[in-house]
Parts: sequence; C-alpha cells; structure tokens
Amino acid sequence: MKLICGIAYLILVIVTTCLTSLVIILVWHQSPIIALAFALFFGSIELIFLSSYCTKIPRGGWIPLVLSAVFMVVMYVWHYGSRKKYLLDMHDKISMRSILGLGPSLGIVRVPGMGLIYTELATGVPASFSHFLTNLPAFYQVVVFVCVKTVPVPCVPHEERYLIGRIGPQTFRMYRCIVRNGYKDVYSHENDFENDLVMSIAEFIQLEAEGASGNAEGSVDGRMAVVRTSGKFGTRLLMSESSSFEERNNINLPGALTLTSSKSPTLKRLQAMYEQESPELNTGRRIRFELQNVIYKDPRVKEELMELVEAKRSGAAYVIGHSHVKAKWNSSFIKKFAINLYSFLRKNCRSPAVGLNIPQISLIKVGMNYHV
Repeated sequence: MKLICGIAYLILVIVTTCLTSLVIILVWHQSPIIALAFALFFGSIELIFLSSYCTKIPRGGWIPLVLSAVFMVVMYVWHYGSRKKYLLDMHDKISMRSILGLGPSLGIVRVPGMGLIYTELATGVPASFSHFLTNLPAFYQVVVFVCVKTVPVPCVPHEERYLIGRIGPQTFRMYRCIVRNGYKDVYSHENDFENDLVMSIAEFIQLEAEGASGNAEGSVDGRMAVVRTSGKFGTRLLMSESSSFEERNNINLPGALTLTSSKSPTLKRLQAMYEQESPELNTGRRIRFELQNVIYKDPRVKEELMELVEAKRSGAAYVIGHSHVKAKWNSSFIKKFAINLYSFLRKNCRSPAVGLNIPQISLIKVGMNYHV
C-alpha cells in the first residue's frame, strides 16, 4: 500500500510540475527557456524517484496497481455507457412540432391525476413519453417532466432549487421542473416534494399571467423561472393539513373555492380500501390545497389552477424509464464488451428510482431499448 501511495504522489507531483511550466509561460509571461529549464530540473528529480518505486513492483507492488486499473476501467465504462445513453436520448427526443400537431388533448385520453416523468433531459420531451403513449394512449391531466441536476456549488438554497417552465400552450397542461442540487446536498424525496412542486407551478402560472403572457398560447418550450423568490410565493393557494381519506376528499372550506372531485365513487372506495391495507401510505403529513376565491383577470388562469389542484388531490404517479442498453450488431469487440459491462453494472447496481427516493407504490417503469 505504501508503494501505490508513493507512485500516486509522484505522478501528482509530475503533473503539477508540467502545469507550473505552462503557468510560467501563459500567466507569468516568462521565456519558454525558463519554463523548459524548470521542467527539466524538477522533472528529472521526480522521474528518478518514480523509477525507484517502479523497481519494487515485481516484489508484490503490482497488486494495488491491478486493483486500481480494475476500478479505473469500471469508472470509465460507466461514464462511457452513460454518455452514449444520454446522447441517444438527446437524438431521439420528440420534436415540439410533433407535440403541437397532436391537438389540445395530445390525441390521448386525459385521466385525473398528476404524472411526474423523470428524465435526464433539461430540454425537449423524452422518447419514453412517446413510447408510453404508443402502448397506452392515456395519461394524466397534468404532466410534469422532472429533471434532477447537480450544479457545481456546495449547496443550493431551497428557494432557488426549483426551476419551473411550460411545454407547449396552456391547454396541454405540460410543465417542466428542473431540481438543482449542490454536490453536498442530499436529495430526499419526501411528501414535501409534491407540495413544493404544486406551489411552484401555481406561482409560475400566476407570474406568467401577470407578466408578458401575450405569447403564452403560442409558446413552444417556454421560459424557465425560479418562482420561489417571488414575494407572493405561498399566498396563491391555501394549504391545510388533513389526516384521513374522507377529510382529504372534503374540499368545502371557508374562504376557499369549492371544487368537485372527478373521481367516481367506485374509485374513491377502492382508494380508501387500498390505503387501509397499506399503512405506509398514511405516514407523514397530508396536505390539501385550495384555490382562493379571488377574481382573476384571465379566466384561463383560474381554470388552469383548478385543474392543478384537482390533479394533486387525485394523486401523483412517477414515471421513469427502465432502460436496456445493447451494442449494435456491427460494433467492435471492445465497444460490445464495454456496453455489455455497462449493462451488467446497471442491472446489479442501485436503480435510479431508489437513488431518487421515489415511492415504489406510485412508480411506473417504462421499458426502453437502447442500441448504441
């Protein structure tokens, strides 16, 4: 172990010497001769020490090197496969022209509820959405594409974490949410995520209506906004805590607009029985949203907010792609080996749903085949 630490340290010193030589030329604007003399003087000393460490490799020092090489290959294969999969997602994403040609209801049956589609794409509509609709031409009345990104900062303030935007015109009821986390943040998917998401979308709808919303109907892939920094955030919808299924479906509160649930009595009865059989669903707080009984300048804003509250009350489902990555038949042997190893690692490592803390009871997986 001392041998491998010494080799790693000496390689680090050699790299530092090379970079310092570039600093001498590019930053300090000194003569290249001075930089070359610096590199030769210190580099020769470091190479002598490195050669002395390398002579000990046949006497047992090769074991840490082999282990390091194995881990390096695994990390490179994971990066290579993930990169290929992401590029294929970018290439196969649905064009907005195709989405706009489907009509106001996207050419499908819209059912009560909210569908949260997880994707790695920050723009466009992923192919998994089209694949889902091809096999089952029905989806929820409100669609939110959720993208979790890690930004190069330690921590992201909670009020700046959610970036909200719209996809298509208002009649589509399609939104995009980019969740930004720092590299020190721990992503926890709790009940508060759905509540924060609904509040953020409601705030975005209001801000869009109050701002330059003249082009909202012709919007294709609209602007993104950090809405939680608004001074009016949290005042658009009324929040109340409920503890039972009947109480959550009773929506007549003083000062709030009365909404009628679109669920059939049979569906309500089945959901009540299902929650009684699954005690884990009743843990944590149950938040109910109510639309304030105020006058809106644009009646479409009121209608959109009512549908958002109704969708949240009907429940949310989480849709995530279940990918099967395969190499093309004409790929080289090395590429096939790398892709097969990447596919093996994906099958035997923690799934994205577990990493995102998505509740398994509300999870829908869409199978996708990738030929890279």
